[in-house]
Amino acid sequence: MLWRNCVGLWSAAGGLLPEDGPAQVPAQATVHVTGNDGKSFSRKLSHQVRGCQRRGISHCDIGRRGRLSTVITFAETYRQAVPARGYRSAGVPSEGGTAVTEVTLREVARASGYSVATVSRVLGGTRPVGPEITRRVKEAAESLGYRPNQVARALRSRSTGTVGLVLPQITNPYFPSLVREVEHALHAEGRALLLADCDDDPATEAARITALLDRQVDALLVIPVDQTQSRDAVTAAVARVPLVLLDRGCGTGIADLVATDNAAGIALVLEHLAAAGRRRVCFVGAGGCDTAAVERLAAYEAGAGSLDPEAPGRVELGDFSWEWGRAAVDRLLPSRPDAIVCANDLIAVGVLQRLRQLGVDVPGEVSVTGFDDVPLVHLSDPALTTVRQLVRELAAEAAQLLGSRLAGRKDGPRRSVRLAPELVVRASSVPRAAATRETVRER
Repeated sequence: MLWRNCVGLWSAAGGLLPEDGPAQVPAQATVHVTGNDGKSFSRKLSHQVRGCQRRGISHCDIGRRGRLSTVITFAETYRQAVPARGYRSAGVPSEGGTAVTEVTLREVARASGYSVATVSRVLGGTRPVGPEITRRVKEAAESLGYRPNQVARALRSRSTGTVGLVLPQITNPYFPSLVREVEHALHAEGRALLLADCDDDPATEAARITALLDRQVDALLVIPVDQTQSRDAVTAAVARVPLVLLDRGCGTGIADLVATDNAAGIALVLEHLAAAGRRRVCFVGAGGCDTAAVERLAAYEAGAGSLDPEAPGRVELGDFSWEWGRAAVDRLLPSRPDAIVCANDLIAVGVLQRLRQLGVDVPGEVSVTGFDDVPLVHLSDPALTTVRQLVRELAAEAAQLLGSRLAGRKDGPRRSVRLAPELVVRASSVPRAAATRETVRER
């Protein structure tokens, strides 16, 4: 085949490989070949150039056509010129590297010297293969820039390797911390996470669940917005894929549940305040119907009476926001509290801000506690005493439960896992001299 029958090598400014054969290839060159035998020749050219440039070889023989041997010589800077996946469409230079074909298992098999079946077992991990064979196959795949076709793999296995997570409100700083740990736990098992935020709206939550199911996720994690209004959507989803409720529930026996023991967390707070001599305790929480809000309020009402018979009645409910924490202080101060128990850290930060603005000494006059131990609390002044949720352990338990269901144990009894929290004592609830070091207490 003669060079004049080919579209040769494009530089960034345009131009063809000269007809006399070998030439230096500019840094931005892109391979475009259309020969007498068409696609097969362009694939072979892309295949061998890519392999050579990855190994740092300065030239390569792309094979004979009749009596002619075509040799391409290219510069070291050409390493970045050919995308790792396939080649660009002939005759159309572009900077995006749009792939129109990809390296196949057959090409990896040819380069490694093993059969397609052996290569498939190595790269797919479906059967054990000897270490030397595995090494050689993976080296060949890497040198050619092979990437598995996830769509084809999903069609064969009927598994997309994805898990959907629906959460109430991504702006709540507790949830990003939890999502991070969930993503890490799933990634360790070879699964990818698809995230959906429903903005604390049950109807949006149901739509997000449906959308993730339509994308063929293998399983779902759901942090329900409402223990009652979320139930129908969760029940319908459980009938289609394995599902684990995380952090919050929506009814007994609906699905597997992994959450913190909220009652134990509030009990730790009340015990700490009692030991510090606080008696006029009050509670600032959220008025919603999610189980975290409901359980923390119930635990306060059940335990605060031991400090003061009137304490269970000193309750202000709004939402899980720092704005509500600021507003709640103005409602509570007339009752002269000496401790404010907050249902989460955002509320507590708002309480601290407003108390400081009003000149109230914390913790001299009023102790303040939170719940969650989000990174934000390290910026508060004074540092916030709070209940620490063990997000890494929560994520690991949820991933393990999902893995168990995906492995085939779908029909077993629903499991409910409650993890004990820790109380982290800081300066907002004890005198500064006694809070020089952070103290962690477990129930």
